[in-house]
Amino acid sequence: MITRTMQPVQTISFSADCDNSAPRGSWQSQLSGAIRDPEALLAAAGLDKRWLSGAEGGHQAFEVRVPQAYLSRIKKGDPNDPLLRQVLPLEHETHAVAGYVTDPLEEADHTPAAGLIHKYAARVLMITSGACAINCRYCFRRHFPYEDHAASRAQWGRTLDYLREDDSLIEAILSGGDPLVSSDARLAWLVGELDAIPHLKRLRLHTRLPVVIPDRVDDAMLEWLSNTRLQKVMVLHINHANEIDDSVMKACERLRGVGVTLLNQSVLLRDVNDDVEVLRALSERLFEAGILPYYLHVLDPVAGAAHFDVPDSEAGALHDRLREQLPGFLLPRLVREVPGERAKTPIQA
Repeated sequence: MITRTMQPVQTISFSADCDNSAPRGSWQSQLSGAIRDPEALLAAAGLDKRWLSGAEGGHQAFEVRVPQAYLSRIKKGDPNDPLLRQVLPLEHETHAVAGYVTDPLEEADHTPAAGLIHKYAARVLMITSGACAINCRYCFRRHFPYEDHAASRAQWGRTLDYLREDDSLIEAILSGGDPLVSSDARLAWLVGELDAIPHLKRLRLHTRLPVVIPDRVDDAMLEWLSNTRLQKVMVLHINHANEIDDSVMKACERLRGVGVTLLNQSVLLRDVNDDVEVLRALSERLFEAGILPYYLHVLDPVAGAAHFDVPDSEAGALHDRLREQLPGFLLPRLVREVPGERAKTPIQA
Protein backbone atom coordinates (compact mmCIF):
# COMPACT_ATOMS: atom_id res chain seq x y z
CA MET A 1 0.00 0.00 0.00
CA ILE A 2 1.32 3.45 -0.96
CA THR A 3 -0.06 6.34 1.05
CA ARG A 4 0.20 10.07 0.35
CA THR A 5 -2.08 13.05 0.77
CA MET A 6 -4.56 13.47 -2.06
CA GLN A 7 -5.34 16.88 -3.53
CA PRO A 8 -8.88 18.09 -2.90
CA VAL A 9 -11.19 17.45 -5.83
CA GLN A 10 -13.57 20.04 -7.23
CA THR A 11 -16.96 19.91 -5.56
CA ILE A 12 -20.09 19.94 -7.68
CA SER A 13 -22.81 22.46 -7.01
CA PHE A 14 -26.49 21.59 -7.01
CA SER A 15 -28.39 21.55 -10.27
CA ALA A 16 -30.18 24.77 -11.17
CA ASP A 17 -33.37 22.74 -10.90
CA CYS A 18 -33.09 22.76 -7.10
CA ASP A 19 -35.67 25.36 -6.11
CA ASN A 20 -34.83 27.08 -2.84
CA SER A 21 -38.24 28.81 -2.91
CA ALA A 22 -40.11 25.48 -2.85
CA PRO A 23 -42.67 24.94 -0.07
CA ARG A 24 -41.25 23.79 3.23
CA GLY A 25 -41.35 20.01 3.45
CA SER A 26 -41.34 19.51 -0.33
CA TRP A 27 -38.72 17.25 -1.84
CA GLN A 28 -37.00 20.33 -3.29
CA SER A 29 -36.70 21.98 0.13
CA GLN A 30 -35.48 18.71 1.64
CA LEU A 31 -32.87 18.51 -1.10
CA SER A 32 -31.63 22.06 -0.57
CA GLY A 33 -31.74 21.56 3.22
CA ALA A 34 -29.47 18.50 3.25
CA ILE A 35 -26.57 18.59 5.71
CA ARG A 36 -23.52 19.91 3.87
CA ASP A 37 -21.06 20.27 6.74
CA PRO A 38 -19.15 17.51 8.58
CA GLU A 39 -19.51 19.15 11.98
CA ALA A 40 -23.28 19.40 11.51
CA LEU A 41 -23.39 15.75 10.48
CA LEU A 42 -21.50 14.66 13.58
CA ALA A 43 -23.83 16.69 15.80
CA ALA A 44 -26.94 15.27 14.11
CA ALA A 45 -25.53 11.73 14.44
CA GLY A 46 -24.74 12.23 18.12
CA LEU A 47 -20.98 11.78 17.74
CA ASP A 48 -18.35 13.76 19.61
CA LYS A 49 -15.84 16.04 17.94
CA ARG A 50 -12.96 13.58 18.08
CA TRP A 51 -14.27 12.45 14.68
CA LEU A 52 -14.13 15.96 13.25
CA SER A 53 -10.55 16.13 11.98
CA GLY A 54 -10.94 13.03 9.84
CA ALA A 55 -14.42 14.06 8.72
CA GLU A 56 -13.16 17.46 7.60
CA GLY A 57 -10.34 15.83 5.65
CA GLY A 58 -12.72 13.48 3.87
CA HIS A 59 -15.12 16.36 3.24
CA GLN A 60 -12.38 18.30 1.46
CA ALA A 61 -11.91 15.35 -0.89
CA PHE A 62 -15.65 14.82 -1.46
CA GLU A 63 -18.19 17.05 0.18
CA VAL A 64 -20.75 15.86 2.70
CA ARG A 65 -24.38 15.72 1.62
CA VAL A 66 -27.02 13.96 3.74
CA PRO A 67 -30.77 14.74 3.65
CA GLN A 68 -32.76 14.67 6.88
CA ALA A 69 -35.06 11.86 5.71
CA TYR A 70 -32.07 9.53 5.44
CA LEU A 71 -30.46 10.85 8.61
CA SER A 72 -33.60 9.96 10.59
CA ARG A 73 -32.87 6.25 10.00
CA ILE A 74 -29.37 6.44 11.49
CA LYS A 75 -28.93 5.26 15.09
CA LYS A 76 -27.65 8.21 17.07
CA GLY A 77 -24.40 7.86 18.95
CA ASP A 78 -23.27 4.78 17.01
CA PRO A 79 -20.25 5.46 14.77
CA ASN A 80 -20.63 1.95 13.35
CA ASP A 81 -24.21 2.41 12.21
CA PRO A 82 -24.30 0.90 8.68
CA LEU A 83 -26.18 3.87 7.22
CA LEU A 84 -23.85 6.41 8.82
CA ARG A 85 -20.82 4.50 7.52
CA GLN A 86 -22.04 5.18 3.98
CA VAL A 87 -22.12 8.97 4.38
CA LEU A 88 -19.61 9.91 7.10
CA PRO A 89 -16.32 11.18 5.63
CA LEU A 90 -13.18 9.70 7.17
CA GLU A 91 -9.48 10.48 7.19
CA HIS A 92 -8.92 7.29 5.11
CA GLU A 93 -10.35 9.12 2.11
CA THR A 94 -7.34 11.43 1.98
CA HIS A 95 -4.95 8.51 1.40
CA ALA A 96 -3.99 7.47 -2.09
CA VAL A 97 -3.86 3.70 -2.45
CA ALA A 98 -2.19 1.91 -5.35
CA GLY A 99 -4.79 0.75 -7.90
CA TYR A 100 -7.49 3.17 -6.73
CA VAL A 101 -8.02 5.83 -9.38
CA THR A 102 -10.32 8.70 -10.24
CA ASP A 103 -11.97 6.96 -13.23
CA PRO A 104 -12.09 3.28 -12.22
CA LEU A 105 -14.46 2.28 -15.04
CA GLU A 106 -12.63 4.32 -17.71
CA GLU A 107 -15.87 6.03 -18.67
CA ALA A 108 -13.98 8.84 -20.38
CA ASP A 109 -13.09 6.34 -23.13
CA HIS A 110 -16.78 5.64 -23.85
CA THR A 111 -18.21 9.15 -24.11
CA PRO A 112 -19.14 9.87 -27.74
CA ALA A 113 -20.85 13.12 -26.74
CA ALA A 114 -20.96 15.26 -23.62
CA GLY A 115 -23.25 13.65 -21.07
CA LEU A 116 -23.54 10.37 -22.99
CA ILE A 117 -21.82 7.08 -22.10
CA HIS A 118 -22.08 4.21 -24.58
CA LYS A 119 -20.33 1.05 -23.37
CA TYR A 120 -22.82 -1.77 -23.81
CA ALA A 121 -24.82 -3.11 -26.74
CA ALA A 122 -28.34 -1.76 -27.34
CA ARG A 123 -28.31 0.80 -24.53
CA VAL A 124 -26.81 4.15 -23.67
CA LEU A 125 -26.45 6.01 -20.39
CA MET A 126 -27.32 9.71 -20.23
CA ILE A 127 -25.81 11.90 -17.50
CA THR A 128 -29.03 13.72 -16.69
CA SER A 129 -27.75 15.62 -13.66
CA GLY A 130 -24.42 16.21 -11.97
CA ALA A 131 -25.96 16.44 -8.51
CA CYS A 132 -27.08 13.83 -6.00
CA ALA A 133 -29.38 14.00 -3.00
CA ILE A 134 -26.75 12.17 -0.96
CA ASN A 135 -23.01 11.75 -1.36
CA CYS A 136 -22.12 8.11 -0.76
CA ARG A 137 -18.50 7.86 0.29
CA TYR A 138 -17.78 4.89 -2.02
CA CYS A 139 -19.28 6.51 -5.14
CA PHE A 140 -17.41 5.44 -8.26
CA ARG A 141 -18.22 8.81 -9.88
CA ARG A 142 -17.02 10.93 -6.95
CA HIS A 143 -14.33 12.39 -9.26
CA PHE A 144 -16.43 12.50 -12.44
CA PRO A 145 -15.99 15.82 -14.33
CA TYR A 146 -19.67 16.76 -14.29
CA GLU A 147 -18.76 20.33 -15.20
CA ASP A 148 -17.80 19.02 -18.65
CA HIS A 149 -21.21 17.36 -19.08
CA ALA A 150 -23.58 20.20 -18.18
CA ALA A 151 -26.98 19.54 -19.72
CA SER A 152 -27.76 22.49 -21.98
CA ARG A 153 -30.67 22.27 -24.42
CA ALA A 154 -28.17 22.30 -27.32
CA GLN A 155 -26.30 19.37 -25.78
CA TRP A 156 -29.51 17.41 -25.34
CA GLY A 157 -30.27 18.03 -29.00
CA ARG A 158 -26.95 16.44 -30.03
CA THR A 159 -27.44 13.57 -27.57
CA LEU A 160 -30.94 12.85 -28.85
CA ASP A 161 -29.67 12.96 -32.44
CA TYR A 162 -27.13 10.28 -31.50
CA LEU A 163 -29.94 8.09 -30.18
CA ARG A 164 -32.15 8.72 -33.23
CA GLU A 165 -29.39 7.78 -35.64
CA ASP A 166 -28.50 4.45 -33.99
CA ASP A 167 -31.42 2.08 -34.47
CA SER A 168 -29.58 -0.68 -32.58
CA LEU A 169 -30.44 1.16 -29.36
CA ILE A 170 -33.50 -0.08 -27.51
CA GLU A 171 -32.90 1.30 -24.01
CA ALA A 172 -32.08 4.75 -22.66
CA ILE A 173 -30.70 4.94 -19.12
CA LEU A 174 -31.01 8.16 -17.15
CA SER A 175 -28.24 8.45 -14.58
CA GLY A 176 -25.98 11.02 -13.03
CA GLY A 177 -25.41 12.15 -10.31
CA ASP A 178 -29.06 11.35 -9.82
CA PRO A 179 -31.55 12.00 -12.62
CA LEU A 180 -34.39 12.67 -10.18
CA VAL A 181 -32.61 15.78 -8.88
CA SER A 182 -33.77 17.36 -12.15
CA SER A 183 -37.13 19.12 -12.25
CA ASP A 184 -40.22 17.26 -13.35
CA ALA A 185 -40.64 19.73 -16.22
CA ARG A 186 -37.19 18.91 -17.59
CA LEU A 187 -37.67 15.16 -17.11
CA ALA A 188 -41.12 15.24 -18.72
CA TRP A 189 -39.64 16.99 -21.76
CA LEU A 190 -36.70 14.57 -22.01
CA VAL A 191 -38.85 11.45 -21.63
CA GLY A 192 -41.22 12.83 -24.26
CA GLU A 193 -38.30 13.19 -26.68
CA LEU A 194 -37.15 9.65 -25.94
CA ASP A 195 -40.69 8.35 -26.32
CA ALA A 196 -40.75 9.74 -29.88
CA ILE A 197 -37.72 7.68 -30.97
CA PRO A 198 -39.40 4.62 -32.50
CA HIS A 199 -36.65 2.03 -31.94
CA LEU A 200 -36.42 2.73 -28.19
CA LYS A 201 -38.40 0.28 -26.07
CA ARG A 202 -37.28 0.89 -22.49
CA LEU A 203 -36.59 3.77 -20.15
CA ARG A 204 -34.36 2.98 -17.19
CA LEU A 205 -33.60 5.31 -14.28
CA HIS A 206 -30.75 4.75 -11.85
CA THR A 207 -31.60 6.65 -8.70
CA ARG A 208 -31.26 6.82 -4.94
CA LEU A 209 -33.76 9.63 -4.41
CA PRO A 210 -36.89 7.53 -3.66
CA VAL A 211 -34.83 5.97 -0.86
CA VAL A 212 -33.10 9.00 0.64
CA ILE A 213 -36.00 11.47 0.08
CA PRO A 214 -39.13 9.36 -0.47
CA ASP A 215 -41.25 12.51 -0.95
CA ARG A 216 -39.57 12.82 -4.37
CA VAL A 217 -42.17 10.32 -5.60
CA ASP A 218 -44.93 12.91 -5.92
CA ASP A 219 -47.87 13.44 -8.27
CA ALA A 220 -45.82 15.44 -10.79
CA MET A 221 -43.26 12.68 -11.10
CA LEU A 222 -45.87 9.97 -11.43
CA GLU A 223 -47.58 11.95 -14.18
CA TRP A 224 -44.61 11.98 -16.58
CA LEU A 225 -43.82 8.38 -15.73
CA SER A 226 -47.40 7.50 -16.68
CA ASN A 227 -47.32 9.39 -19.98
CA THR A 228 -44.89 7.25 -21.94
CA ARG A 229 -45.22 4.14 -24.07
CA LEU A 230 -41.73 3.05 -22.98
CA GLN A 231 -41.41 0.20 -20.51
CA LYS A 232 -40.19 1.73 -17.27
CA VAL A 233 -37.48 0.24 -15.06
CA MET A 234 -36.12 1.95 -11.97
CA VAL A 235 -32.91 0.64 -10.45
CA LEU A 236 -32.67 1.74 -6.84
CA HIS A 237 -29.51 1.65 -4.76
CA ILE A 238 -30.01 0.20 -1.30
CA ASN A 239 -27.20 -1.43 0.68
CA HIS A 240 -28.86 -2.26 3.99
CA ALA A 241 -32.35 -3.25 5.13
CA ASN A 242 -32.41 -0.32 7.59
CA GLU A 243 -32.65 2.06 4.64
CA ILE A 244 -36.17 0.84 3.88
CA ASP A 245 -38.64 2.45 6.26
CA ASP A 246 -42.41 2.94 5.85
CA SER A 247 -41.96 6.07 3.75
CA VAL A 248 -39.75 4.17 1.28
CA MET A 249 -42.28 1.33 1.16
CA LYS A 250 -45.04 3.82 0.25
CA ALA A 251 -42.90 5.48 -2.43
CA CYS A 252 -42.22 2.09 -4.01
CA GLU A 253 -45.92 1.23 -3.93
CA ARG A 254 -46.71 4.44 -5.82
CA LEU A 255 -44.05 3.70 -8.43
CA ARG A 256 -45.32 0.18 -9.00
CA GLY A 257 -48.82 1.65 -9.37
CA VAL A 258 -47.79 3.45 -12.57
CA GLY A 259 -46.12 0.39 -14.06
CA VAL A 260 -42.52 0.85 -12.93
CA THR A 261 -40.49 -2.33 -12.50
CA LEU A 262 -38.30 -1.90 -9.42
CA LEU A 263 -34.85 -3.47 -9.17
CA ASN A 264 -32.05 -2.94 -6.69
CA GLN A 265 -28.31 -2.87 -6.95
CA SER A 266 -26.09 -2.87 -3.89
CA VAL A 267 -22.39 -2.46 -3.31
CA LEU A 268 -20.62 -4.89 -1.00
CA LEU A 269 -19.04 -2.62 1.62
CA ARG A 270 -16.72 -3.44 4.50
CA ASP A 271 -18.46 -2.87 7.86
CA VAL A 272 -21.76 -2.04 6.17
CA ASN A 273 -23.13 -5.24 4.63
CA ASP A 274 -20.23 -7.73 4.45
CA ASP A 275 -22.21 -10.29 6.43
CA VAL A 276 -24.46 -13.06 5.15
CA GLU A 277 -27.27 -12.32 7.62
CA VAL A 278 -27.24 -8.64 6.72
CA LEU A 279 -27.41 -9.46 3.02
CA ARG A 280 -30.18 -12.00 3.56
CA ALA A 281 -32.22 -9.46 5.53
CA LEU A 282 -31.69 -6.91 2.76
CA SER A 283 -33.05 -9.24 0.07
CA GLU A 284 -36.07 -10.13 2.19
CA ARG A 285 -36.80 -6.48 2.98
CA LEU A 286 -36.43 -5.51 -0.67
CA PHE A 287 -39.02 -8.08 -1.68
CA GLU A 288 -41.41 -6.78 1.00
CA ALA A 289 -41.10 -3.40 -0.72
CA GLY A 290 -41.79 -4.89 -4.16
CA ILE A 291 -38.15 -4.57 -5.30
CA LEU A 292 -36.20 -7.44 -6.86
CA PRO A 293 -32.51 -7.81 -5.99
CA TYR A 294 -30.54 -7.33 -9.20
CA TYR A 295 -26.80 -6.84 -8.68
CA LEU A 296 -24.43 -7.03 -5.74
CA HIS A 297 -21.36 -5.16 -6.94
CA VAL A 298 -17.92 -5.49 -5.47
CA LEU A 299 -16.35 -2.10 -4.88
CA ASP A 300 -15.14 -0.19 -7.91
CA PRO A 301 -11.56 0.88 -7.13
CA VAL A 302 -12.22 4.61 -6.92
CA ALA A 303 -9.71 6.85 -5.19
CA GLY A 304 -10.79 7.60 -1.62
CA ALA A 305 -12.84 4.47 -1.00
CA ALA A 306 -10.28 1.70 -0.44
CA HIS A 307 -11.35 1.25 3.20
CA PHE A 308 -14.68 -0.18 1.97
CA ASP A 309 -13.08 -2.95 -0.07
CA VAL A 310 -14.03 -6.61 0.35
CA PRO A 311 -11.69 -8.93 -1.63
CA ASP A 312 -13.26 -10.96 -4.42
CA SER A 313 -12.47 -14.26 -2.68
CA GLU A 314 -14.30 -13.17 0.46
CA ALA A 315 -17.16 -11.72 -1.61
CA GLY A 316 -17.56 -14.99 -3.48
CA ALA A 317 -17.64 -17.03 -0.27
CA LEU A 318 -20.28 -14.69 1.19
CA HIS A 319 -22.37 -15.02 -1.94
CA ASP A 320 -22.17 -18.82 -1.82
CA ARG A 321 -23.47 -18.81 1.75
CA LEU A 322 -26.20 -16.37 0.76
CA ARG A 323 -27.27 -18.73 -2.05
CA GLU A 324 -27.90 -21.40 0.57
CA GLN A 325 -30.33 -19.15 2.44
CA LEU A 326 -32.35 -17.49 -0.31
CA PRO A 327 -34.59 -18.60 -3.17
CA GLY A 328 -33.07 -17.88 -6.56
CA PHE A 329 -35.30 -14.89 -7.31
CA LEU A 330 -33.98 -13.09 -4.20
CA LEU A 331 -30.31 -13.77 -4.89
CA PRO A 332 -28.55 -10.77 -6.49
CA ARG A 333 -25.85 -11.49 -9.05
CA LEU A 334 -22.37 -10.86 -7.65
CA VAL A 335 -20.44 -8.91 -10.27
CA ARG A 336 -17.58 -6.59 -11.00
CA GLU A 337 -17.53 -4.03 -13.77
CA VAL A 338 -14.27 -4.40 -15.69
CA PRO A 339 -13.26 -1.55 -17.99
CA GLY A 340 -13.43 -2.58 -21.64
CA GLU A 341 -15.66 -5.59 -21.08
CA ARG A 342 -19.01 -5.64 -22.87
CA ALA A 343 -20.95 -6.85 -19.85
CA LYS A 344 -20.65 -7.18 -16.07
CA THR A 345 -18.16 -9.86 -14.96
CA PRO A 346 -19.56 -12.52 -12.55
CA ILE A 347 -17.47 -13.32 -9.49
CA GLN A 348 -17.15 -16.88 -8.26
CA ALA A 349 -15.98 -18.13 -4.86
